[in-house]
Amino acid sequence: MSDELNPKQQEAAQFKEGIAAVIAVPGSGKTRTMMERIGILVTEYGIAPEHILGLTFTRNAADEMRSRLVPVLGEMSSRVRLSTIHSFCLHLLKVEGKVFEILSGKEQLVFIKNVMKGLKVKDLTVGTVLREISLAKNNIIDPVEFKELFSGDKTMMRIAEIYQAYDEAKEHKLLLDFDDLLLETYFLLRDNDEVRAKYQGSFQSILVDEFQDTNPVQFELLRLLIREEGNDDASSFWVAGDDHQAIYSFTGASVGNILNFQSMFPGSRQFILDLNYRSTPQILAACQNLIRHNVKQIHKELKTDNPDGDDVVVLEASNEETEAMGVVNEIVDLIERRGYQYSDIAVLYRANFQSRYVEEAFLSNKIPYHIQSGRTFYDRYEVKCLLDYLRVIHAPDSDEADEALLNILNVPVRYVSNQVKDQLKEYCRKRGIHLYAGLKSMVITVPYVRKLIREFAAFMDPLIEQSESLEPVQVIQKIRIIWDYDRFIVDEDIPSPDDIKISNINQLQLAAARYSNIAAFLEYADSFTDETVGDDKEGVSLMTVHKAKGLEFAVVFVIGLVEGLMPSGKGNLEEERRICFVAISRAMKLLFVSYPLNYLGQPAKKSQFLDEMLGKRDVDLQKSAA
Repeated sequence: MSDELNPKQQEAAQFKEGIAAVIAVPGSGKTRTMMERIGILVTEYGIAPEHILGLTFTRNAADEMRSRLVPVLGEMSSRVRLSTIHSFCLHLLKVEGKVFEILSGKEQLVFIKNVMKGLKVKDLTVGTVLREISLAKNNIIDPVEFKELFSGDKTMMRIAEIYQAYDEAKEHKLLLDFDDLLLETYFLLRDNDEVRAKYQGSFQSILVDEFQDTNPVQFELLRLLIREEGNDDASSFWVAGDDHQAIYSFTGASVGNILNFQSMFPGSRQFILDLNYRSTPQILAACQNLIRHNVKQIHKELKTDNPDGDDVVVLEASNEETEAMGVVNEIVDLIERRGYQYSDIAVLYRANFQSRYVEEAFLSNKIPYHIQSGRTFYDRYEVKCLLDYLRVIHAPDSDEADEALLNILNVPVRYVSNQVKDQLKEYCRKRGIHLYAGLKSMVITVPYVRKLIREFAAFMDPLIEQSESLEPVQVIQKIRIIWDYDRFIVDEDIPSPDDIKISNINQLQLAAARYSNIAAFLEYADSFTDETVGDDKEGVSLMTVHKAKGLEFAVVFVIGLVEGLMPSGKGNLEEERRICFVAISRAMKLLFVSYPLNYLGQPAKKSQFLDEMLGKRDVDLQKSAA
């Protein structure tokens, strides 16, 4: 069954009982080793598939585990419990009789907004509040402890009030958010001996993938599932991960869980899978050179038996536009001269807003691409709304403006219901007029909605009259100021490092500044709706580094390697270095890294990570640890 595993994989897979951590470098066959281990547990060690629990952190990863277990165990694979940790907790709580509904997504945003409204909180965004509450829960900090921790900090004390009111309101309505699933399961297992014994008895072997992504509550919850010593049956707790790829501290993940594993579990075994099957020696040398600058790490050498390849290519450009054109030129050469396909290639970046220059260069050079798990730049909500404002201002009596108006009536919120929108459409249809004209003449019965619509028209009318002489960048700036647009957009945001909405708006303004009239800019922006170029699954993949984790491509371009972006000015330097490590370790055959000398119109400093990966920078462990 597992004859094809290398000796180190074989040793890790055959671990029989006790506690073990498998530290796996990128491309070292970690998931395969885990699946083969499950096969060995069943066929060699006689453990029933139902007594095996395999956990990971995303639905995609859980689905991949299921599909990869089928060749190993055949029909028996469906009897093994494989799921995300959240799904496992949801199932456990339901089985144990807890009555609740899940609060998530838009409903959660609206719910916490109402809590904040009840407390008359106006100076904090929903995104900020949710992020702080989530981090607290992931660290098992309740509202009382939160207040004690942040005593004297007015902002955090205000958040503590919201946290307490939010929890009380959820409890009253029998609701749990995703963080509560973990917390409630942890409390149940910790405080109820009978339930804890039941689940310890249910799972003779527990396996956890991507262990470096666990947060404190997940770690403590998992500890409670491990069978206590003295149990007659042989049992095991086996985790796999890589501290070099711990890049989710913004969700509360703690790299310390994997770094300190052996001290937290004295007597546990550690296996290191250090043979990389993915990349050339040159790419691995860059990865090794880079990561050796981190102090907090499990030291390991990245090895490979793969043949030599090309050296890492560094592309220097004068600004973001020429950087994108440099990428285009290299891709044209790769396709036309070196026999690569577009689908072999990925362009990775630290933040979503960086895609604009690449998308523009690809479109003008007819290079097909798609945004992995995301939207093209001009289709992002915060960008699209501003473009829709411009559409109405440019040509209010057009079908395009009718559609655009319906999109922006509640941007920001003007309490225009779907019923009112339907009435407006019917009103205009009977009179043969377009929606903006109808909006100004139709009688709106609700006083506060009528007032808000009048304010909207008073803002739009002068701009419509002067539309031919207005520069699009001026109009966007007015919308941002008059309607407090940025606040509205951020307030709707769900915390994420991938979705820097204000930066996207700034990028739109930079693009608009190149055009002297609204019509020309809209024509340009509309060219991105050409789906044959911009949403081609066989095209070049564009994505953030966080989205790329777990993927691999023959050719990888990592762009924007400047100080303040990669590394980000806000993040912990060692985590930023790990993010860069994840980016460059996606490459199999060719790696290109690029940086502009000017960024956002200002002189930029080349990222220190470039010299580090090229071996041109001495290791300063004291500074790195700071």
